[in-house]
Amino acid sequence: MACFLVPLTQAIATTVYRKHAAAPDSFLGRNLPTLEKMLWGGSVMLIVDHIINGELTWLFPFFTALQTEGGGAVMLREMLTVGLPISVVVTLVWAAWCFVSERRLAHA
Repeated sequence: MACFLVPLTQAIATTVYRKHAAAPDSFLGRNLPTLEKMLWGGSVMLIVDHIINGELTWLFPFFTALQTEGGGAVMLREMLTVGLPISVVVTLVWAAWCFVSERRLAHA
């Protein structure tokens, strides 16, 4: 129900960093827009999924879990056990993609 908050936060931080950082001189820096797109796209897909499943509503408090006692703890646990691994896996896949594409360019 709140797992999308972790990759969404990472997407926001990545966007801010890319816009305010110096010129990208490393291969990770050159490929930062790709990570941004992966994180933004995944976050939007998760938000749509949560709306379809009824876990997010258009009325305050927005998260259905917050309508019950102890729902905040449930949300926090989901963010740590689902959202954090999602962000880590997306970042690792992106880093591997960067490494492979840079090696391919170096050998071309």
